[in-house]
Amino acid sequence: MVNTGDTAWILTSASLVLLMTPGLALFYGGMVRVKSVLNMMMMSFGALGLISVLWVIYGYSLAFGDDIGGGLLGSPTQYFGLKGLMEDVTSAEGGLPAMAFVGFQAVFAIITVALISGAVAERMKFGGWMVFAGVWATLVYFPVAHWVFDFSLGEHVGGWIANDLAAIDFAGGTAVHINAGAAALALAMVLGVRRGFGADVMRPHNLPLTMLGAGLLWFGWFGFNAGSAVAANNTAAVAWLNTLVATAAASLAWLATEKIVGGYATSLGAASGVVAGLVAITPACSSVSPMGAIAVGAVAGVLCSLAIGLKFRLGYDYSLDVVAVHLVGGLWGTVAVGFLATAAAPAGVDGLLYGGGVDQLWRQVVGAVAVLTFSFVATFVIAKVLDATVGLRVSEEHEDAGVDATVHAEQSYDLGAISS
Repeated sequence: MVNTGDTAWILTSASLVLLMTPGLALFYGGMVRVKSVLNMMMMSFGALGLISVLWVIYGYSLAFGDDIGGGLLGSPTQYFGLKGLMEDVTSAEGGLPAMAFVGFQAVFAIITVALISGAVAERMKFGGWMVFAGVWATLVYFPVAHWVFDFSLGEHVGGWIANDLAAIDFAGGTAVHINAGAAALALAMVLGVRRGFGADVMRPHNLPLTMLGAGLLWFGWFGFNAGSAVAANNTAAVAWLNTLVATAAASLAWLATEKIVGGYATSLGAASGVVAGLVAITPACSSVSPMGAIAVGAVAGVLCSLAIGLKFRLGYDYSLDVVAVHLVGGLWGTVAVGFLATAAAPAGVDGLLYGGGVDQLWRQVVGAVAVLTFSFVATFVIAKVLDATVGLRVSEEHEDAGVDATVHAEQSYDLGAISS
């Protein structure tokens, strides 16, 4: 029998997570200069289209097919084209239709790829981005999703992080945020910095757009985290509340850090703090108490805010702070489980500060480091090969003129019509 309540919740959650990708387009779009906003948003929409199709053809099978070796990869042919899944209501606990779970996981794959685009703003060919997105999803995201999200059940054998290592990553701190953050750093290093980076002022062109995007991300993230319970139950309720309070704490902490360090609390800081908190609580929302969630969010707000300046000190132009927010925030949230998890939460594990010793902590560290290392190395190799073959970066002339006009033959605002 199909559990209609759980099915309704997971489909609603999938729709909320889908909304996050247009929300991300607004968030990123407002942060770039006016000559590049459409290109920035098109990267998110391009990922939405491409990864949806790849997920149906073979992505779900690579991620959730029976393991074909060491917990590293699912069978690419088992569910090719989603064969055999349209009438399957037994693949998940509680009678959840298989296709509902397929759809829910599809939107995770989409947003993970889209997140990377913020690191290469204003200088990457759209065609090169689309080729990179398809290759990266195939060689990096789909395997890592198998590692982290595919749990063994009955005769089905899943991924090594979820089952052998038993690291806790409730909704994707490793598979989504560390994965995307490490990839963003590698891709930005291959492309190089924007022209004028460190010398010219590159102000966001539309902060209200960015704040709207942050609001949509926060809204959609309740589906991201609470939906990962894959049921309408207590775990979903705890994850929902922890997501709310950690995000709020992170935004406040980011604003306080800005005020202390620079003298101003900014709208961009508020929006960025929201995303930092969402990132950090993602792996931990089922394993910490609400007070623990406040701590996770507050520390994330401080750490991610301070990490912004690293790109200038190190000379790596991960343009829209993808590394500072997603890699740093994802690392902290994943490791924080080892410190702040409490057996009173649904995950039922005690961390170091709750008397659990270092057992869960080392598992969290190994999982985080493994995904970071694999994603960075694999992305660097993929980007180098594609740059040498199809080419990834626009010409200097096109970059100066703006990729909206030179790549898409469009402009975001018809300023001539407004002035006339």
